[in-house]
Amino acid sequence: MEYSQARCLDLKPRVSIVIPVYNEGDNVQPVLRRIFEVVKIDAEVLVVYDDPSDTTVPAIEKLQVEFSTLRGVHNTYGRGPANAIKFGIDSSVSDVVVVTMADGCDDASQIEVLTRLVERGVVVAAASRYVRTGQQVGGPFLKGLMSRVAGLSLYYGARVGTRDATNSFKAYSTDFIRQVGIESDKGFEIGIELVAKARRHRRPVAEVPTIWLDRSFGVSNFKIATWLPRYLKWYCYAFGPKKVKLK
Repeated sequence: MEYSQARCLDLKPRVSIVIPVYNEGDNVQPVLRRIFEVVKIDAEVLVVYDDPSDTTVPAIEKLQVEFSTLRGVHNTYGRGPANAIKFGIDSSVSDVVVVTMADGCDDASQIEVLTRLVERGVVVAAASRYVRTGQQVGGPFLKGLMSRVAGLSLYYGARVGTRDATNSFKAYSTDFIRQVGIESDKGFEIGIELVAKARRHRRPVAEVPTIWLDRSFGVSNFKIATWLPRYLKWYCYAFGPKKVKLK
């Protein structure tokens, strides 16, 4: 499961879709089927797991019979979503990478529009719950409130280009990621890290409205108390002085 048909044939899909997982089991199958149903551009889908015994692995293997561009990727950078996302990005073959979750909360039909925004020149394209016509349906109240306050204050105060910096559902230029690197190693703070770095390096960020639906199965692995200090680090970083503009 480690190598994609695209890599073997030296082909480059337009987008690599990276999905970190942790014991999702068969629940991941409808989410993956939805992605293959609505994404019509050439894409590889990388489902990244920390341990070969993860219950998601058999589900991926079943679907690979139907979808040749689906890859199961064993993360060797260390446990946790941040390392899984980094490993998935480093394992991708496209110029654009989209990070989305395995719980079905994100609207897969927006993967194409996010991809096209990056192809047009932005380095981060964010799906925003807090822009007009966007919405968050369900989820813990405190988590949602903190996310909204952080996103709007970053947008109006630091001018980061999106009202939803904390949302993980984003598309990135892989060239930009190679230039600035990813320092996060815990949680889901990669999204706010790369938005903050784009602002500091004067690179364009765009957003589109999205409707986020709370997961209908399983239990969220988001840990507010553990990861909040890391989010605060990148929140403060975004307000720092601008650096030399990247080429």
